[in-house]
Amino acid sequence: MAEFRISHVSRQIEAGKPRQVECEISAIALAKVAETIVDITPGTKMKLIGFLAKKSRMSLQLVLHVNNMDFI
Repeated sequence: MAEFRISHVSRQIEAGKPRQVECEISAIALAKVAETIVDITPGTKMKLIGFLAKKSRMSLQLVLHVNNMDFI
């Protein structure tokens, strides 16, 4: 298992105007994906595929469960 943080920065269009978007989210990976994630240099650009779920049953915090990844 690998627990890590993802940082996202992009420019999006909202109501016809450009907007800078920045966020950070917790993530978790298991099995082979976790083995690969632990060796990646911070700042590496990647596409992560998975699902969002609550951190725990009583928590409102979201965590991305990564099932697959591709280097960009």
